[in-house]
Amino acid sequence: MAWLEISLSVDRAAVAAAEETLETLGALAVTLVDAADHAVLEPDPGSTPLWPVVQVRGLFEDSVDRQFVVGGLRGAPGVDRPAQIRWREVSDRDWARAWMDRFGPMRFGRRLWIVPSGMTIPPAAENVEISLDPGLAFGTGTHPTTALCLEWLDAHDVNGQRVIDYGCGSGILGIAAALLGAAWVDCIDNDPQALEAAAANAERNGIAGRMACHAPEDLSVKEADAVLANILAGPLIELEPVLTSCARPGAPIVLSGLLEEQVQEVAAAYRVNCEVKHAEVRDGWARLDLQKRS
Repeated sequence: MAWLEISLSVDRAAVAAAEETLETLGALAVTLVDAADHAVLEPDPGSTPLWPVVQVRGLFEDSVDRQFVVGGLRGAPGVDRPAQIRWREVSDRDWARAWMDRFGPMRFGRRLWIVPSGMTIPPAAENVEISLDPGLAFGTGTHPTTALCLEWLDAHDVNGQRVIDYGCGSGILGIAAALLGAAWVDCIDNDPQALEAAAANAERNGIAGRMACHAPEDLSVKEADAVLANILAGPLIELEPVLTSCARPGAPIVLSGLLEEQVQEVAAAYRVNCEVKHAEVRDGWARLDLQKRS
């Protein structure tokens, strides 16, 4: 069966209007894609991150009246850009598989790998494999902030420790910690969809018995051996009392999801309770390594 897909580029502020209009006009599905190849990071829990310019795509049955759809879009605020409206015919296919095929195995540090379904990596005794496919929750390792956190885990001994992954998304950091030997991992997110995805990914990787997924209000840990939070700079600053209270004295606190120019502001918020150890920067993004004061 063939389908018709319409795509248009809009500013971030016009995305909601474009989505609503396409759905009203009969779109069977609406997806959002970066119009300028900016990576998406693991978001503030409960939020949906968007790029400055977003390509909005609507999928219709092939019998749809194209002029009717275009006319409807022109009446929506912020999206009447006829030169940026494109149509294409698409064949029936396995959409999930097509999305997953964009990804291949990825290595982080010396031994940590993310391996999508049906793919393999060269066998080696030191390799630690996370089985993970792109899904509804964010966090597949493709963004520099996620990669920086995975590399930190690969380089540090978490064997036998209790680790917190705050703002867990897909649970990728918590799962990595468990596979690297953590005795227990708490994955925290206020998005139920993220918690569901993280729990499913933990089961898939055989570590569900060592990982709990729960909302922020259910977190009562006070002596974690390591705390990781890959969110955004603003929430990281607001969460300083929470994140520092979760960690035992002397424990590392690893923050990411911040831009390079935000490092000093975030570090200042944590200096009362933490020693700033290091900032690792990649492609304009940063990971901030802290240690809770004794």
